[in-house]
Amino acid sequence: MVDATIDVLYRGALECDQNYMVEGKVFGTHDEPNPDTDYGEIPVWSLVIDHPQGTILWDTGSHHEALEGHWPEGLSQAFYPYDAHEHRLDDDLEAAGYGIEDIDYVFQTHLHLDHAGGLEFFDGTDVPVFVHEEELKFAYYSAKSDEGSAAYVLEDFDHDLNWHVLKREREQHFEDVEFIHFPGHTPGLTGTMIHLDDEGTIVFTGDQLYQLPNYEEGIPLGGPLVWGKTQWRESLELIRALERRHDAEVVLGHDYDQFEEIRGGWG
Repeated sequence: MVDATIDVLYRGALECDQNYMVEGKVFGTHDEPNPDTDYGEIPVWSLVIDHPQGTILWDTGSHHEALEGHWPEGLSQAFYPYDAHEHRLDDDLEAAGYGIEDIDYVFQTHLHLDHAGGLEFFDGTDVPVFVHEEELKFAYYSAKSDEGSAAYVLEDFDHDLNWHVLKREREQHFEDVEFIHFPGHTPGLTGTMIHLDDEGTIVFTGDQLYQLPNYEEGIPLGGPLVWGKTQWRESLELIRALERRHDAEVVLGHDYDQFEEIRGGWG
């Protein structure tokens, strides 16, 4: 167990069709072939892990100019980042008592547009940026071709960054902090398990699991947001096993009710 604290940074919200979050959340029927869409907000957040071996920024959120042309119009319409301009990474860090210069390491669960938008603040620095090899490859493949996923914005991650590429299924670079590969949402999505002195074990799933029905009921994310359903289900079972083995708290990627419970952080 490590004596560390974790601050939760609210990085704004996205508005989207909730069918992206939970597959088939709203279905048409014979008597109601055109039901109202469940359209609402999801939170975007980052973590600052104040660890004895350094301060780790966990994900960097949406770009603050997402609606000013940084995001393509189609993505802005699908995942409307209405308050991104109010959430520059440096400002959100300052509100939590940190500066960009206080960040010793960056960890990216993956490189989708609502998770990698603050990497520009580390352009040209020697701050190590951890990301899985499969994620880095898939992000460039997607952004540079018509294949892969449309949810990558090249300008988010195509910087002069000190990439530290994760290659294994599980890697530990800090005491009692383990980076664990959870493919499914993307091929390189990586979560984090932390064993805290006072709070016990926490498993941060990232976007492998968006909301509670994904976890408790095993309902996948909306089809366009699952790279591989078989891999997604295997990762789901791994997370459930980690919860059982370590009596862990499991933290999901975009669940508003849970976010309200965790926004005070740990430690």
